[in-house]
Amino acid sequence: MRSLSTAATGMLAQQLNVEVISNNIANMNTTSYKRQRAEFQDLLYDNLRRSGSQSSDTGTVVPSGVQVGIGVRTAAVYRISEQGNLVGTSNAYDLAIRGNGYFQVQLPSGEDAYTRAGSFQLSATGQLVTPDGYVVSPGITIPSDATDVSINDNGEVQVKLDGQVAPSIVGQIDMAIFFNDAGLEAIGDNLLKETPASGPATIGVAGSPGFGTLIQGFLETSNVNPVQEITSLITAQRAYEMNSRVITTSDEMLQTSTTLR
Repeated sequence: MRSLSTAATGMLAQQLNVEVISNNIANMNTTSYKRQRAEFQDLLYDNLRRSGSQSSDTGTVVPSGVQVGIGVRTAAVYRISEQGNLVGTSNAYDLAIRGNGYFQVQLPSGEDAYTRAGSFQLSATGQLVTPDGYVVSPGITIPSDATDVSINDNGEVQVKLDGQVAPSIVGQIDMAIFFNDAGLEAIGDNLLKETPASGPATIGVAGSPGFGTLIQGFLETSNVNPVQEITSLITAQRAYEMNSRVITTSDEMLQTSTTLR
């Protein structure tokens, strides 16, 4: 019976759906986390009677035919790049992006990674780094005698030094945008990597056309909606139960056919 294998694909699909939802809920408080959504496609069909085929010698055509589906498969797990809420932290090195764009980070391997989590700190040498110590491009060093640090909407870093009235500019934070944000590869630690699907990164200045702006002293929260995720979880659970019910019903039908004499 096709229904056994068909329902099994449905159970596997809903199992993956629950795993995606559980990851969203687990990252409700992760800085700048973007929720994900599982998307599904139907599998191939068995054509028991092909539509459009001739049903007689006079040229009459079958209007609809008979097609029986054999299940469902996962097409993609899509990342939704909706803006999260901005929460004030009063930390001079916390930055939030309002709009489109990512911070560029240099990995120890020399590769570039990208993130929207702007919870930055200073290294032992005064460089602006991520919580894991990765340098924020293009490598900005804050002088040890700086009494105040200011980062404007365009990512320009200014410091005030003892004995100086006017602030000094020590660097400009890079921003990156992509044609397809959903094509970026998540590697953990709030970091993403460029892929052929995302397209190459376009580096620019915050506030330029197509780029968002920066807000100092704020962080972007996760865009996970708890009510929406719980509703999706209940829907996935009910779908899983219905597919398991199909398997039970098919088993009962097979059991009935084996008892015939």
